Amino acid sequence: MGEDSNQGSLPRHIAIIMDGNGRWARARLLPRYVGHREGVKSVRRVVEACLEKKIKALTLFAFSSENWRRPGEEVSLIMDLFVHALKKEVVALNRNGVRLRFIGDRTAFSDNLCALIAAAEEETRGNSDLELVIAANYGGQWDITRAVQLLAGRLATGELQPQDVTPEVLAAEICMADLPPPDLFIRTGGEQRISNFLLWQLAYTELYFTDVLWPAFDGHKLDEALLWYANRQRRFGRTGEQVEQQKGA
Repeated sequence: MGEDSNQGSLPRHIAIIMDGNGRWARARLLPRYVGHREGVKSVRRVVEACLEKKIKALTLFAFSSENWRRPGEEVSLIMDLFVHALKKEVVALNRNGVRLRFIGDRTAFSDNLCALIAAAEEETRGNSDLELVIAANYGGQWDITRAVQLLAGRLATGELQPQDVTPEVLAAEICMADLPPPDLFIRTGGEQRISNFLLWQLAYTELYFTDVLWPAFDGHKLDEALLWYANRQRRFGRTGEQVEQQKGA
């Protein structure tokens, strides 16, 4: 956990819930899938902005474990969009030094989509300019449950004792354990909840909510969120006075 007051700095890791694709399309009397397609363009713009600002990691909530409850036609179109985006975008991501990785339960995806995901991860594995993490069929409760199951197996074999299970040991089994936790969380679309996203990782993250719908989110809107973040005082349980004293030390 980074423990600095953060004022005037950029986040190392940004996490975004990309909300509002369907409402953006509906406001224009367009099918919902058009909103999802336009949302991919916003992803491209935000990735480019993060590369320019040398931000280390960007995690995007693309499809939650609850999104399967949506109409079947929309889910099918979203899966098709995943396939299309992977085929189209990976070359450019690789050329720009982006490492692409996915978190979430892949067992519900088609064999074709799983193969494309694995190929994209392998092709970009050596890149280090930006870690682009796509959360797909992901849920924070699933993430923590999976980590507990892994630890339970180690407890059953005697590799671990109950007293060995600390927050640090559990954190090592959570998705993205090798990355710094998100410093800044952004949710577009006007809702003010985290919707089962990165429940463990967001423990000390600054939460930023905007009414802007995701297809309308761009580098300028990201700059607004970064300016808000730069003026936050990150205390991590300390008092404001302690933070200021450490800055002056």
